This record gives sequence, C-alpha cells and structure tokens, in this order.
Amino acid sequence: MSILSTNKVKLNAKVNDKFEAIRIAGELLVQAGHAEASYVDSMIERENTLSTYMGGGLAIPHGTNEAKGKIKSTGLSIVQIPDGVDFGDGEIAHVVIGIAAIGDDHMDILTSVAMVCSDDENLERIIKAETAEQLIEIFESEME
Repeated sequence: MSILSTNKVKLNAKVNDKFEAIRIAGELLVQAGHAEASYVDSMIERENTLSTYMGGGLAIPHGTNEAKGKIKSTGLSIVQIPDGVDFGDGEIAHVVIGIAAIGDDHMDILTSVAMVCSDDENLERIIKAETAEQLIEIFESEME
C-alpha cells in the first residue's frame, strides 16, 4: 500500500474551520485503510492540546501517542484548501497533511513533509496543483 495515493488527496476543499479540515484528512486515511475510524477523534484531541500548524501555510495533524494502536499502516493524506483555514491566532493553512504512521515512521515522515513544504516554491505548487497526480509528484520527487 502506497503512503500517498490519489484516493487520499482532496483538492479545492472548502471548510468552515480547522476541525473540519482535520476530519477530512483523517477520513481519507480511514477510507484508505490506514487507520481505524476512532483515529480521527485522536487527531482532533491532539489539535485541542497542541496546534499542528507548522507555519508557511502548512498544518500536519496526527493522532495522539495513545492512538498508535488505531493505526493499521503508514499513510499520508493531503487536503488542499486554496482559500485557507484559520488554525488559530490568524495562522492560515492552505495545505493540511494528515499522518498515520506505524512505529518510528512517524518522525521520519513529519520531517520529510516539513522539508518539502518549507520550500516556498514547492508550497506554491502544492496550493496551485490542479490534479491529485500533480500533488503526489511534488512529494514523491522531494521525499526520495
């Protein structure tokens, strides 16, 4: 099973708040078989404790440590929000990347995703991508 695939990408999402964005990211992971449905609740719980906004228009929601048992396999989901969504304190996320990771994969993936998105040019391409394939290509070319 691929960490990232077209069925885990949502383009041009319109959301009312960060929790809706996190739920979409989490549901994509659940539907793809990476996590149990209750993992989405742990992603919300994590956000209530500590913001997953990383700066530069990027948020990387993931579950709590207690939710590790709800993860079946490592996967990423990407929610592109061209209009942006407030993650608190006026921090606007245009890209929300959900993570479900087995074991020690978690930190490696977080680091890789953050590196891809810390490049302003990459982030701009991600925000403007018109197809799921374009989005995946950006990550795959940078995360090898």
